[in-house]
This record gives sequence, C-alpha cells and structure tokens, in this order.
Amino acid sequence: MSEFTEKPANPLGVAVIGAGYWGKNLVRNFHNLGALRGICDAAAERRDSFAAACPEVPLFADEASVLADPAVAGVAIATPAETHYAVAKAALLAGKHVLVEKPMTLAESEARELISLAGQKGLTLMVGHLLQYHPHFLALKEMAASGELGRIDYIYSNRLNLGKIRREENILWSFAPHDISMILTLAGGEPQAVQTIGGYYLHHAIADVTTTHMEFASGLKAHIFVSWLHPFKEQKLVVVGERKMAVFDDTLPWDEKLQLYPHAIRWENQMPVPVKAEAQKVEIAQGEPLRLECQHFLECMASGRAPRTDGAEGLRVLRVLNASQKSLESGATRVMLTAETPPLAPEYFVHPTAVIDSGATVGAGCKIWHFSHVLKGSQVGRKCNIGQNVVIGPDVTVGSGCKIQNNVSVYQGVTLEDDVFCGPSMVFTNIFNPRAHISRMHEVRQTLVKKGVTMGANCTIVCGHVVGRYAFVGAGSVVTRDVPDHALVVGNPARRIGWMCACGEKLDADLRCPVCHTKYVEEESGLRPA
Repeated sequence: MSEFTEKPANPLGVAVIGAGYWGKNLVRNFHNLGALRGICDAAAERRDSFAAACPEVPLFADEASVLADPAVAGVAIATPAETHYAVAKAALLAGKHVLVEKPMTLAESEARELISLAGQKGLTLMVGHLLQYHPHFLALKEMAASGELGRIDYIYSNRLNLGKIRREENILWSFAPHDISMILTLAGGEPQAVQTIGGYYLHHAIADVTTTHMEFASGLKAHIFVSWLHPFKEQKLVVVGERKMAVFDDTLPWDEKLQLYPHAIRWENQMPVPVKAEAQKVEIAQGEPLRLECQHFLECMASGRAPRTDGAEGLRVLRVLNASQKSLESGATRVMLTAETPPLAPEYFVHPTAVIDSGATVGAGCKIWHFSHVLKGSQVGRKCNIGQNVVIGPDVTVGSGCKIQNNVSVYQGVTLEDDVFCGPSMVFTNIFNPRAHISRMHEVRQTLVKKGVTMGANCTIVCGHVVGRYAFVGAGSVVTRDVPDHALVVGNPARRIGWMCACGEKLDADLRCPVCHTKYVEEESGLRPA
C-alpha cells in the first residue's frame, strides 16, 4: 500500500466498484489523484485491506449504498464482465458518470442501451481500453494519422502470457479487447470480415489460445494472437507501413517501447528487394497509462467532452468480439460485418448534407449544419453549434459549448477548450512553413485555445501558440505569439490594446468591468478575478 500518496482533494468524487485483481489499481490511481470517494467490494477482507492506506475513504459492501451517496459523482466498474451492464445501467440511472472496464458489455443491445441512457442524462460513459491512453500508442496513432508511415498495409498484435487463467471468459474476451481497440483506431474503422480459430487445452469449452484475422475495405489486413499458455510475457503491436514500420513493445524499458524501422522495398529486375535500416527509438515523456486514463475520465466528467474511448468506441470493439466469437464457435468460419446494426438515434442534430466520420464522437445537444464535416478521431463536446461548411479534424478536440461559425477549418493540432467562439471565416494553421510538394504533417505545431476565448471574423491564428482564457481577438487580426488571459488584441501582427471581462465587456482603466463590476488583478499569465 506504499504506492498510495496524499493529493489535494478533487471536487469530483469517484467510487471504485470491484477492488480486486484490477480494481485495486483504479483505487490507487483515483486516490493519488485526490478523487477517490468510495471503495465498494463484497469481500470484507478486501475492504479492510484498504483501510490503512486510505482511512478517509468510505468503504461499501454493496453497490446500492455507493449509488445513493451524493459525494460520489462517478463510478469506475471493475467487476466481472457479465455484471458490467447491470452495474453501469444502475449507475447511470442514479445520475453517476461511468468508467467501465473492458469489455463494455457482453451484448451489443446492452451496449446500445447504455450509450442511449448516458446521452439522455448528459453523463459520461467511458470504456477502459487502457492502451488508448498509453503515451507510446498515442505517438504511434499520430504517426499513422499524419502519413509518416505511409499507407498501412498490415498490422499484427501478440498478447501472450502464462495466466491469469479465467473460467468466466475465454482468452479472446480476456486479452483481445485492447488489441482490437488499437487496430480499429489505426485502421480508421471496422473490418469487413473476421475469422477466428482457437485451441482448447485446459477446458473443452473455454479457448486458451486464439488467432483472429481481420480484413478491412481499404485492403488493410490485421491479426491478433492471444494466449494465456505461453512461457513468457509478450505484448507487441507491429504496424507495417508503405514508408516505415513501427513496433510498440510494452514489455521493454520505457525508452525502447516504440521503435521505427525505415525499411524500404526496392524493385530490381522486376523483383522486390528489401532494404533494411537501423531501428530508431521514439522518445516519449513518461506517464502511467492508467493514471492518464483516470485523469481523462475526471476531465470528461468536469467538461462534458466525449471520452476518447466512449460508448461508441466500446460498441465497435464489442461488434468485432462478437463476430470473432461467432467464427470461433463455427469452426473458424469467415464472418462478415457489413450488415451493421442500425445506429443509435443521435442525441444531437446533424443536417442531411453534413458528414460525421466513423471514429468521431459528438456530444449531446450539438447542432451541425450544412456541408460540415467532423473527421475521424475528433471529439466534439456537448451543446456545440457548428455552422455551415466547417471542417473539424482529424483527431481534434472541441470542448463543450463552443460556437464555430461558417467557413472555419479546425485542423489537426488545434484544441479548443469549452465555450470558445470562432467567428466567420477565421483561420487556423498547423504547419509553420508549408509546401505543396513536401509532406510536413509530422511537423504539426500545437495550438491551444483556452476556455471562453472569442476570435473575430477573418482573424488568423498562426500555429504553435496559446490563446489565453477569455481573450478577445479582433476581426481580421493575425496572432503570431501567445495571447495572455483576458487580453484584447488587434492588428497584424496582433498586439494588446486592452483587457476583456469574462462577460465580454472591455475593462476600464482600473481593471473593473463596467457592466458586471468584476474586478481583476494582473499576473504573469494575464488577468484573473480579484
């Protein structure tokens, strides 16, 4: 229990339901984030084991007591998979945000019901596909999206170990969900066909080893090999691209987990000849994936943004799992996924001419108007108004309550926090020195627009800068440097000519709002309320 540390309390409390094999890790992380408000487990000895490490945290023997506690805003569910649906449904009905471990449910109809229920109640529903929060996979995902690897031809994943052997689920459902989640993300959609073969060595009805093959409409092929009867641990994802190959090996030391192989195929006398190159290590800042996942859940609870692994993402993984199980049970028959179950009625409005890509998520209460396009991997929060001819993405995050007016493109690399206003035809860039004949997507510079910012019509935000909270960028201005919190900037290049209140009024000389009378004080990052 020495891994528990004291942290400032988070105002959003989370209770962990199921504190066993995996749940204890959720307990540790939410406790260390200052957000743990309860531990629920039927086993008294398990509850008692946490009493010394976190004596201030209430212990519960049943789920009903947790869900009745007003201090608990969200729950993390780490109970057996067959209970996920019932526990998650009860939590949503009680008004709690939900993080549920994989698989989300066992039946697609149950998953769809949970997604619909979360949307109706305006609650976060997130699935614990942990590797979607691993810094190395996020870097690999960015490489694939930017085109650095070229066209992706083939992906394979091995997840092998000796135990933990289960009897409530087979190896496919126990090990493969993480790999399916990663592969679907890299492929940008679901496979057309799935084929799974398995081996039954310890029990005649529970597969100990499976190999799953997936075929995608793009021509991409993928396979997943999982086993809990393997002499050593192996967790490896290999992505074979037209330009480069990438290997994500989670068993290696941190600085070796992700390596690029710039191999090439050269044609000589009409014969392909491989040209091998030295592996290149990809340097990534350290961060515990589970802590990052827990932080993401807390952020989504607070902001209303759709999680990276929301219910829709969990449902896509579940569809592949069910197709794989069907193939396994029918002697490795090839199962088609083309006849998709009718989608959920969205909890937002989309004009018939607008397009929402598979893999994009849109929050409840949004309105998306004529000829707009939300590209794959993008997340749009709740109650946003997206005007005509707007493009968002790929892989862009837009917070809740944003208004993006006509003819705006929010490119990859741009992040909008909550309540941002983008005026008509304003412009973001994401490459500092673009050339039409040179691909520089690997040089994308990040732009962060913080909460409450207003950007006037036809202004330009040059990439690589931060626009501070409640700043106001005048119409036609060109931002070439960071903008302080509450600054009013105009011109080319934009310069500060005053300060703005959060309510949208210009402050007077003593930094007081003439309308709402809020007084501000100046600090290094700009202004803050006194």
